[in-house]
Amino acid sequence: MDLQGKKVLVFGAGISGTGSCRLLADKGAEVILYDGNEKLDAAAVANQTGARVILGTFPEEELARLDLVVMSPGVPTDLPIVLRMKEEGIPVWGEIELAYVCGKGEILGITGTNGKTTTTSLLGEIMKNAFESVFVVGNIGNPYTTVANETREDSVIVAELSSFQLESILTFRPKVSAVLNITPDHLNRHHTMEAYIQAKQDIAKNQTSEDTCILNYEDEVTRGMADKIDASVLFFSSAHKLEQGIYLDDGAIIYKPDKDKEGILICRTEELQILGVHNYENVMAAVAMAAVYGVDLDVIRDTVKSFKGVEHRIEFVAEKGGVVYYNDSKGTNPDAAIKGIQAMNRPTVLIGGGYDKQSDFHEWIRSFDGKVRYLVLIGATKEQIQREAAECGFHDCILRDTFEEAMDTCVELANPGDAVLLSPACASWGMFPNYEVRGDEFKKYVLAL
Repeated sequence: MDLQGKKVLVFGAGISGTGSCRLLADKGAEVILYDGNEKLDAAAVANQTGARVILGTFPEEELARLDLVVMSPGVPTDLPIVLRMKEEGIPVWGEIELAYVCGKGEILGITGTNGKTTTTSLLGEIMKNAFESVFVVGNIGNPYTTVANETREDSVIVAELSSFQLESILTFRPKVSAVLNITPDHLNRHHTMEAYIQAKQDIAKNQTSEDTCILNYEDEVTRGMADKIDASVLFFSSAHKLEQGIYLDDGAIIYKPDKDKEGILICRTEELQILGVHNYENVMAAVAMAAVYGVDLDVIRDTVKSFKGVEHRIEFVAEKGGVVYYNDSKGTNPDAAIKGIQAMNRPTVLIGGGYDKQSDFHEWIRSFDGKVRYLVLIGATKEQIQREAAECGFHDCILRDTFEEAMDTCVELANPGDAVLLSPACASWGMFPNYEVRGDEFKKYVLAL
């Protein structure tokens, strides 16, 4: 679609919507920004985006004038007004689709319930050590639309992709994709596991046999995707020695791209600066994506050995009074938070709770495995988690109204030799704008002790 002179509605006034507005304006489109929140400052939003702004209820008469709608990932695609737009035959794109259509270069795309940010960050570092023009974009906090105009034919775009972003792609086609794992998440948005899984699988829907999809052999859902996509598949495994793929074997990460040849040692896990089997899986996925793309293995080796991990993901903050504090604010669902618990090697006072994504917390609570002395709960889910903890036989829950009260309680309860872990198993919304702010508040509190 030639966007010059087209009337395009951008739905959602967040950071992605702002990026979409600017990109569309650069392409000569006539841009309207719509957001259902009528309390926003329309003049400020217009000044920031350069678009005509509509807030509150969307005017019916505007529909007939639209050539295209671009959805921000935070806006559900099944809203009545969006369904109405589709009924009118107006094309509805996601912001990822817009950036892809307007940008240049090749895409390396990563999705999955957990591990996306670590894998994307590591792959981005590998690519920056191998190529001149590299962009790390997407759900990692840098909207693809904000850099699409800077991309070149020789650019490599490393993209972290959420299910929200993937459910509204049309032609988006990564050269290499990866689905790291699938566990229940965002069911308040997708409604069923089937719809959530399909959104993740859609990362490969436009790939052909000339492209590659990296899949987790240890995840039953992702393993099953191999039979449903057209891309060439390469598996990674933390528990099986694969005939072909990349796998963990007695502490060694082995890359075996050809079943008829010997495997190649990438590194040993003790050479890595990030801990835990889940992180070894993230490393294998990033290594496989880079190797398939043609990056020299020595560049890959050097990068993975020097990679220090991601802020807010089982991040050591400080030791105060013999108590070690870890920030795992990125643990925004039960499965991610289980990884945080598994990484602890001492008695732990745990902060949990937050926004209600309709998650089930029983498996998370069962993963405590005697490590958690107290569970200090906050947010909309605190009563639900307390109930489910009791059902699992865990009764040492303390409910607090504010984050600061929860931190005060943790400091009181923690003994020398203990850990205090922020790994909430819930999103931050309702108390914080995002998990980064939540993690930063945790670190600020700890460093002031």
